[in-house]
Amino acid sequence: MHQKVIISSSQFAILVLLNTIGTTILIVPAGLASEAKQDAWIPAILGVGLGLVVISLYNSLGGMFPQMTLVEYCEKILGKWMGITVSIGFIFFSFIGATTLIWLIGNFLVTQIMPESPVITIHAFFVLIVIMGVRLGLEPIARSAEIFLPWVGIFFLLLVLLPISDSNLENIQPMFDSEVKPILRGALSFLSVATLPLIIFHMIVPNGQRSKDTNKAFYLGSLIGGVVLISITLLTLLVLGPGLTARNLYPSFALAKKVGIKGVVERIEVIMAILWFITIYYKTSIYCYASIKGLAQLLSLKDYRILSLPFGMILLAVSLIVYPDVVYEAEWDVKTWIPFTATFGIILPAFLYLVAVIKKRKKAKN
Repeated sequence: MHQKVIISSSQFAILVLLNTIGTTILIVPAGLASEAKQDAWIPAILGVGLGLVVISLYNSLGGMFPQMTLVEYCEKILGKWMGITVSIGFIFFSFIGATTLIWLIGNFLVTQIMPESPVITIHAFFVLIVIMGVRLGLEPIARSAEIFLPWVGIFFLLLVLLPISDSNLENIQPMFDSEVKPILRGALSFLSVATLPLIIFHMIVPNGQRSKDTNKAFYLGSLIGGVVLISITLLTLLVLGPGLTARNLYPSFALAKKVGIKGVVERIEVIMAILWFITIYYKTSIYCYASIKGLAQLLSLKDYRILSLPFGMILLAVSLIVYPDVVYEAEWDVKTWIPFTATFGIILPAFLYLVAVIKKRKKAKN
């Protein structure tokens, strides 16, 4: 059963912005620097440009079914059984995305801030607050995002302005020295983390119907999030250098630890951690909302909330085993995550759009 969700276009843009930043702000500079070294900022810019093209595809597809979620129009386009199969795949994609984010939260806190804390306690606490948000509904999540947005902006400005004095232009020289292949691999890696997961927003229908304002909000949220990520990538290169950026698991956190004003502003890494916690919370919540809402629609349930508690228990269990260790996680991100997210972030919407256009033309001829 489809329940009307009342969130404004501006709230939709804020959620897109926070999801674009999400995990990306903490980990993406390392991947880009390992590929393009001192030119890591180039694939970031290219990734943002390609991301806007992908958003254009999402808007075109959503505009054909303005009152439906992805699970609903999959069945309409592909037929009942094939549509259900594709929808199950999408729900699995959203679920895996949520488990990996929770694992990252636990790994970050245990390795960087609270080394003696049991990781299961961290996972359980984070899953609890995510499921609480999902049970309250998308509207409270969106309203709370509006409240936190100014703080995200303030923390980001502090993170950008304070390291400027420690920047060294020699760290990004010589410019344009990288080959085309590493640039393209870096852009694809950026796209797989920052933009392609935004397909989950097709489980959200703002104000009960997509409109031109929704399309603009999608573009705006993605673009502003992209600018934030380009800025962080460039700063980590300027302050840490390409070598240290590539070797560090969380380079932007290392950047925050390196800067400050002695006797005035110190321990800036806390700001980076808070910024990341806020953005990753909303990204995880939207992943969970998309999974639970999609499953409820497949089962024709009137209220998706009855699935939230069992979903949370499964989520907690899988988040503890989704990555055996950091080495496996790094290999997964390169070899598995990119084709996995490309399947649901590019191939699936492009295929659905193509089939829908063909059906529409045939119907018009008849």
